Amino acid sequence: MYYKRFEDMKVWQDARHLLTGIYTLINSHESVRKDFSICDQLKRAGYSILLNIAEGFERKSKKEFANFLNIAKGSAGEVRSILYVVSDNHKVKPEVLQPLFKESEAVAAQLFNFRKFLSDK
Repeated sequence: MYYKRFEDMKVWQDARHLLTGIYTLINSHESVRKDFSICDQLKRAGYSILLNIAEGFERKSKKEFANFLNIAKGSAGEVRSILYVVSDNHKVKPEVLQPLFKESEAVAAQLFNFRKFLSDK
């Protein structure tokens, strides 16, 4: 599959949606919003997924792109880890966080598969 722009990639679109969900969580739960360090780190990890997909795509080298996808996948894991911290310490019900857990896992799986596809070529 050939993409002319990173914005056309489903994985980038899904990562963008995940970041929107992160902002919704932060904006709708004062206990999360007031914890500036966890709030900042959660946003940064979400940004990292989106930005690394875009940066890797723009490099125009399959090897570099695969490396950036790997970094983005690590950031998806970081998002999930931070969500566990939020769940354990910020009085956010697990069912509120469940969609974000699922989205971050789905994005990580897409990143893994896309990286594998690039590496196999």
